[in-house]
Amino acid sequence: MAVDSSLAEMHWKHDLLGSIEVGIVVLDKNFDVQVWNQFMENHSSIVPSMIQDKNLFEFFPDIDKEWFTRKAAPAFSLKSPVFIIWEQRPYLFHFKCNRPITSQADYMFQNITIFPLASLSGQVEQVCLVIYDVTDEAVSRMGMQALNSELEKVSRIDSLTGLNNRGFWEEQFVMEYKRKVRSDSPSSLLMLDIDHFKKVNDTYGHTAGDEVIKAFSNIIKKSIRETDCAGRYGGEEFAIVLPDTPVANVEFVSERIRRLVEKCTLVYDEVEISFTVSIGIAGFKNTFKDSSEWLNAADKALYQAKESGRNRVVLAQ
Repeated sequence: MAVDSSLAEMHWKHDLLGSIEVGIVVLDKNFDVQVWNQFMENHSSIVPSMIQDKNLFEFFPDIDKEWFTRKAAPAFSLKSPVFIIWEQRPYLFHFKCNRPITSQADYMFQNITIFPLASLSGQVEQVCLVIYDVTDEAVSRMGMQALNSELEKVSRIDSLTGLNNRGFWEEQFVMEYKRKVRSDSPSSLLMLDIDHFKKVNDTYGHTAGDEVIKAFSNIIKKSIRETDCAGRYGGEEFAIVLPDTPVANVEFVSERIRRLVEKCTLVYDEVEISFTVSIGIAGFKNTFKDSSEWLNAADKALYQAKESGRNRVVLAQ
C-alpha cells in the first residue's frame, strides 16, 4: 500500500511539473540539475534523462557562471529568494521565441525567481529556478518605449530641417546660460539668417524656398560638433549655441559656414539657385542679466551684418 501511495505521489508531481506553463529547474550546491520539467524540455530539446545530475553550465555554457553563482548565493546562504527580471538581463536560458508569427522577438524574454529549498535539517542544499516566459510583456513595453522615444523626438525636431525646433532649442539655450553663470569657461551663440529669402520664395516658389532651407540646414549639420546645439529659430532664421567655445574659434566656424553657403548651388526644377547667409556672434558675458540679453546681443550682431551688406559675419560689440 505504501508503494502504491508513493507511486501515486510521484505521478501527480510529474503531472504537475509537466502541465504548468513555467520552467522548473532544481539545482544542488554544485549546480547539478536535479529536476528538469516539461517546459524546459520543450524549449531546450533536452530530455530530463540527458541532463539529470549533470552540471548546468556544461549544457548552457553561454550562462555567465560567475554572475549566476553570485546571484544564487543569497538563496543558499541567507535562505532568501532571488529575482532576476528581463530588464536587467533579457534571459537566463537562450530559448527561441515560441510565437514567431505574432511576436517580433528573436528569443524568449524571461523573469527568473530562485527559491531556496531547505532540507529537514534546515540547511539549503538545493534551489529551485522558476522561469517565466514574459516575451509578450517585454515586447509590448519595448514597443511603448520606442513609441514614446519617437514621440519625444518628434516633439523637439523641426520636420523640414531635422534640426531642433525653436521650443526645444530655447530650452537647451537657457540651460547653457544657467551653466555658464556657474562656470568660467567660454560659450558662444550664433544667429544665422538666409539673405533675401523672400525673393527666393517670390521668384521660385515656396517649395524651392523649402529646398534652400534644407540645403542650409545640411551645411550647418556638417559644420558643427555633436556637443553644439543648432535649431531652426523661425522661418529662414537659425541659431547655434556652442558650449565651451571662445568667440575666436566661433568666428572661424561662422566663416566656414558662410563660405560653404556662398559656394552652394541648389538645382531645383532645372533652375540653379544660389543664396548667401548673414551671421551674428555673441560670446557669453557675466554681465548678461538673463539668457534673453545674450540672445539679443547675437540678434543685434545679425542685424548689423544685414545692414552692412549681408553675406558676412559680425561679432557683437
